[in-house]
Amino acid sequence: MSSTELPGVRAVAAAVSPAVSAVRVVEGEELRSVGLPGLTLSVRSRPPERTGLPPALYVHGLGGSSQNWSALMPLLQGVVDGEAVDLPGFGDSPPPDDGNYSVTGHARAVIRFLDAEERGPVHLFGNSLGGAVATRVAAVRPDLVRTLTLVSPALPEIRVQRSALPTGLLAVPGVAGLFARMTSDWSAEDRTRGVMALCYGDPGRVSEAGFREAVAEMERRMGLPYFWDAMARSARGIVDAYTLGGQHGLWRQAERVLAPTQLVYGGRDQLVSYRMARKASAAFRDSRLLTLPDAGHVAMMEYPEAVAQAFRELLDERGGS
Repeated sequence: MSSTELPGVRAVAAAVSPAVSAVRVVEGEELRSVGLPGLTLSVRSRPPERTGLPPALYVHGLGGSSQNWSALMPLLQGVVDGEAVDLPGFGDSPPPDDGNYSVTGHARAVIRFLDAEERGPVHLFGNSLGGAVATRVAAVRPDLVRTLTLVSPALPEIRVQRSALPTGLLAVPGVAGLFARMTSDWSAEDRTRGVMALCYGDPGRVSEAGFREAVAEMERRMGLPYFWDAMARSARGIVDAYTLGGQHGLWRQAERVLAPTQLVYGGRDQLVSYRMARKASAAFRDSRLLTLPDAGHVAMMEYPEAVAQAFRELLDERGGS
């Protein structure tokens, strides 16, 4: 007990906050907490096969967590020293003290982590929202990024797919709370099936064990008192980033990225249109494109071998570093 803590305060706090199960850590992974001023980040890592490998950082998408990279990380532990971060308010990271869930706020959290850990320059990976965040990091801090690998990055679209509209509606004030109340009787299994139907090209590729693990994680997240707030504010951050023009616009920042960039798009992606692959290829000055016709929004989870191979080829072009 600290010198300022009153007897019974910890017990009262435990009674007020719902009990939440521990986040899952698969065999071979490690989870640690990094404290920064006004910010605490949970970081998942898998020890590299040997010392001296270049560092990598993986950044997940909206509603995701560092677990989204657990299938890809072991495939690359022979070429990079990889870590996956839980963005503020997601995974095992608590909300940021300032409540800033904008793309810039998330990018700032990544930059602060890399500066504090002195891990840059890194091979930076991003999926969906994490792709937008990684693009902004690479544009404003090129010294921190060796290469950039973007899986279905959430970059502005003029004509958003109809299937992506419900996610965008979360950005409207009050909608997240309304949706939470309307779906209060949905089971974790129902929610998980809905997410997988939206994010996977073929949900049937998920094993029964994988589905059960996803359900358990959904139950854990729904027990967090800030879950819907983090979702709504981050969705609002994406919408705001889509409407931002000038030098701070994401497409303009994509044009400023100096790092060699690997783009990955799925043909069955219901959240980021497959047609954006061509525009992204033209925007990033030093880019390569991998298209996976049967993949959905999370190719690194559906086809990790293909994504790993594309990254290895990118490394080979750069001399393996």
